[in-house]
Amino acid sequence: MRRVLLLLLAVCCAPAQAAPGERVTLCFERQEVRPWRTLNFDGLNFELLADVARRTGVSFDYQSMPWKRCLEQLKANQVDGAFSVSFKRDRMVLGAYPGVVAGVDNPHADTSKRMHMDSYVLVRPRGSRLDWDGKKFHNLDGRIGFQLGYSVGDFLRAHGVAIDEGSQRADELAQKLVAGRLAGAALGGRTTAQLMRSSYADRLEVLPVPLLEQAYYLVLSHAFAAKNPQLAARLWDAVEHARISPAYRKHETQAVGRAP
Repeated sequence: MRRVLLLLLAVCCAPAQAAPGERVTLCFERQEVRPWRTLNFDGLNFELLADVARRTGVSFDYQSMPWKRCLEQLKANQVDGAFSVSFKRDRMVLGAYPGVVAGVDNPHADTSKRMHMDSYVLVRPRGSRLDWDGKKFHNLDGRIGFQLGYSVGDFLRAHGVAIDEGSQRADELAQKLVAGRLAGAALGGRTTAQLMRSSYADRLEVLPVPLLEQAYYLVLSHAFAAKNPQLAARLWDAVEHARISPAYRKHETQAVGRAP
């Protein structure tokens, strides 16, 4: 009887494991941002999540879609989560971030559970006098564009600049820049690196000082996190362990260095 009781106690107190083959649906933006992700499910994000799946026993189902729709489906609990999502306080209504506790005065996501870091930079037409010194914009004559639904929009609004948020893709912003419809564009660092390998390279230039740097997370829907709190914590822990593993760190260093 004592052995049976000890066995039952061990089972009850064991860390929560995902049911074998439990499927978790994640959406992501339908844009290629190398080296993080491609539409063929390649890239560092997918490599990291594959390791997370191995560590937790889940299976991820991926759905690519426009970014704003992905965030809307996350908020409506139509997907279990979304990945490569930066943290903003007003995004807490969309889903659950690692380390974020509702009701605290100054909530922050736990950066140790991040998937990766990336920056936003300012792109201008070649020869433009538009400048950014790390604190202020100078010689701004016109609007600064950014991709629809991207968090850098709040940064631009906080600096009181005129904005254009009518584009979903980086190449659309590039077209507006060379056509003189925008004074500048705020784009992700890796996206900009890809853009500057394209035919736009001789007509655009990137300012050296980043606008801001952000961490990007696996965000889980509120319904999923409420129903599976232990699994949610295990997923975020697995993201951290996968990201800091020697094999992934080596691959990330190599991939970031040679991207795009």
